[in-house]
Formats: sequence, structure tokens, C-alpha cells
Amino acid sequence: MITLTVNGQPRQVPEPMTVARFLQQSGITHPFIAVARNGDVLHRDEYDRVVVQNGDTLEIVRMVGGGG
Repeated sequence: MITLTVNGQPRQVPEPMTVARFLQQSGITHPFIAVARNGDVLHRDEYDRVVVQNGDTLEIVRMVGGGG
């Protein structure tokens, strides 16, 4: 079991996994999201390569439209 901090909250997952797998297992399927791992914003094409490890911090933000 590894422990991550996701959007400021502790979260446990059974093993290291890619960001893409983490998002899938977390039910995050929104196409317009941004993910930062340990303060570094990831490009979408990195989600299948970057592996989250014990102690990592993830910030996941959903983009929303609007304005005036």
C-alpha cells in the first residue's frame, strides 16, 4: 500500500501505478483536467508513463468554461 496526497487529502492505493491508471481507478474521466505531480504540471501524453510513488502529491484540476 502506498500513500499519496491528492488535492490536499491523504489517499492510499495498493501499488505504484501510472497517472492514467490512477485517474481511471479514481473514476476521473473528464477530458479537460490538468494534473500536477509534486508541483510539476504533466502533459497529457505523460499520463501513461509517469508512475506515482509513495509520498507523491497530486493536484488534479478540472477545467471549466465560463466568463463574461
